[in-house]
Amino acid sequence: MNKLTAFLGSDFTYRFRKDKVAVVSFCIVVFLVLSAVFAPLIAPYDPYDLKSIDIMDSELPPSWNEDEGDERFLLGTDPQGRDMLSTILYGMRISLMIGFFAVLLQALIGVSIGLLSGYVGGRVDAFFMRLADIQLSLSTLMVAIITLAVFQAAFGAALYSELAIFMLVLVIGIAEWPQYARTVRASVLAEKHKEYVDAARVIGMSRSRIMLRHILPNTLSPVLVISTIQVANAIISEAALSFLGLGMPVNKPSLGSLISSGFEFIFSGSWWITVIPSIVLILLILSINMLGDWLRDVLNPKLYKD
Repeated sequence: MNKLTAFLGSDFTYRFRKDKVAVVSFCIVVFLVLSAVFAPLIAPYDPYDLKSIDIMDSELPPSWNEDEGDERFLLGTDPQGRDMLSTILYGMRISLMIGFFAVLLQALIGVSIGLLSGYVGGRVDAFFMRLADIQLSLSTLMVAIITLAVFQAAFGAALYSELAIFMLVLVIGIAEWPQYARTVRASVLAEKHKEYVDAARVIGMSRSRIMLRHILPNTLSPVLVISTIQVANAIISEAALSFLGLGMPVNKPSLGSLISSGFEFIFSGSWWITVIPSIVLILLILSINMLGDWLRDVLNPKLYKD
């Protein structure tokens, strides 16, 4: 209770309450995340249940359309006859899941390499930093497109559909680790010559213990900021891959595959199939980025202006 009271009265909480953009962004992100997490309870229909889908209900406009709208479907239906509201909630769930686990993989790889590279130095540092340079010279989407296309060609679309989430997390996660590695390495180089690290060496602590227990906690602030922005980037990457047909399958759509599936119908008048998921995706990405920008400013006193 005392810790909660201290947190609520902290300077961090004060700055958060004072910044209206941060409060609004946080509320939007929390609302969308909770909507996705509790999609099975909130969604009017289960878009994965083929028994509840009627192809005769395909491409129905939103319910506010007095001429053709159906009150059963608030946001209309997609080309398969699925309720758009339900499909968006489930699709957002998949997009957030891929974004979160891809960033978790990025952080695990990048922080480990950054710690080791910065603390050990020498040839180890040179090897990992040249590897990071090579990785940064390659576009994430280019690497992902080649990898996923080769996987589909080699093992077939059926197997890819089953492993789509795993493959997207793996490809996006591995492609973006240098962002963490370079940031953590810079922090380690600044910390490893300080007195508390020298004291830990004098009393005989091992390298791994010094890195994990003493240096790592002092690198978490920039890692937190990067993670917030990287979640948004991972969701964008997944949406782009799904739009290109290399993301989630039609039977388990993400926001990107929903936008892709309705794109061919947008000029025929069925605008809601693409436009509504696009608005949700833009709102989610914008809110996460605004929250990440605020975190960057608050956690860096040199950037924060009262």
